[in-house]
Amino acid sequence: MMTANEIRDSFKKFFESKQHAIVPSAPMVIKDDPTLMFTNAGMNQWKDIILGTRDPEPRRRADTQKCLRVSGKHNDLEEVGHDTYHHTMFEMLGNWSFGDYFKEGAIDMAWEYLVDVLKLNPEDLYVTVFEGSPEENIPRDDEAAKYWAKHVPEDHIINGNKHDNFWEMGDTGPCGPCSEIHVDSRTPEQKAASGKTGRELVNQDDPQVIEIWNIVFMQFNRKADGSLEPLSMNVIDTGMGFERLVRMMQGKHSNYDTDVFQPIIKAEQQITGLKYFTFEEETESPISKEQDDINVAMRVCADHLRAVAFSIADGQLPSNAKAGYVIRRILRRAVRYAYTFLNQKDGFLYKLVPTLVAEMGGAFPELEAQQQLVTKVIKEEEESFLRTLEKGVGMLNDAMNTLKAEGKTELDGVQAFRLFDTYGFPLDLTELICRENGFTVNEEQFNVEMQKQKDRARNAAAVEN
Repeated sequence: MMTANEIRDSFKKFFESKQHAIVPSAPMVIKDDPTLMFTNAGMNQWKDIILGTRDPEPRRRADTQKCLRVSGKHNDLEEVGHDTYHHTMFEMLGNWSFGDYFKEGAIDMAWEYLVDVLKLNPEDLYVTVFEGSPEENIPRDDEAAKYWAKHVPEDHIINGNKHDNFWEMGDTGPCGPCSEIHVDSRTPEQKAASGKTGRELVNQDDPQVIEIWNIVFMQFNRKADGSLEPLSMNVIDTGMGFERLVRMMQGKHSNYDTDVFQPIIKAEQQITGLKYFTFEEETESPISKEQDDINVAMRVCADHLRAVAFSIADGQLPSNAKAGYVIRRILRRAVRYAYTFLNQKDGFLYKLVPTLVAEMGGAFPELEAQQQLVTKVIKEEEESFLRTLEKGVGMLNDAMNTLKAEGKTELDGVQAFRLFDTYGFPLDLTELICRENGFTVNEEQFNVEMQKQKDRARNAAAVEN
């Protein structure tokens, strides 16, 4: 069985053999682009090349890119830890062509790597092509379908809608139709029991039939008025979810059961004295609600540790503003899970940093170079938040007990804002704890209180000046 590091290396070596320059990952934190706080896709660093304002040489490139998706259009935070495949920080294996090969070359290389190099079963692979958009005068991508037909039978080629098969980086910028590659990783027994083909489960949120690679045929630039104009050159932009690929290659049914995450989870078990149940172990014998909470908490901590550590290594410290606030929010979410479900009343995450560096420092030397800073910052942040967490949780529990006694199910926004203002509880943390106990939070009231505070601060500043 190939290890995660071996799989990552095989990808780079394959595309190097196809005359691609292997380039380092861009920082996960973006400092010079007002439209993005974090790198959320492999192509972010190539935007200027795609728009024709930077030299495209070398025209073939490949890398593994650190990505973070926790804000804006791409926000997976609430799913993280509760399912088997969503993450905050993840790796995107990618290959690019800037005005060199286009649809046929990209499709042929993808197929060769997956089937000939990695030996994935072609019968389990399904592909999607853009069905077209009459309102934008874009026809179905018959060209991509024709090239896929060289590799897969007709019933493994599926039309996809604009949401799934027209890739856009944001409201404006480079975009184009795309082809996804999905893998049906169900066992023969699961396939027989379901009575459904993999084709029927593509893009249906089945955790065992998932997209692993997206090949974007970048042809357009979305302008501010919503119209599309052709790019000066055709661009291939591919992105393959590294964690999902490793899962397929290692025969697992959860990303967290691969050696991407297991070393961290084993370190968590050693520190806490608690057991983690893998997906297979859970399936063999149903676990208790208490054990499920432990499992979720260990997954949250393993995932969030990576996001926070890489952000700090890339120069973004936790803070109360913009990107720094997002990182602090992720860190505090992990601290709360560790505090509540893993019984960690003192700093915990910083103790996992050496394991993370041992596993990923080879591929990302910046992590090892900044290990001391990463450890120090996480430890200080944990200790600071833990000092107020117990008081805040106690206050929130009292409020929920009062609501329960009164037969109410909604926490008012004034109390939620007080938790934020006094104890540093982000709104989503308050909502999470309330949701776990069957309550909701009045967001509208919270936003009113937040605006009042901003107005007070603005007025105070005006008086000082």
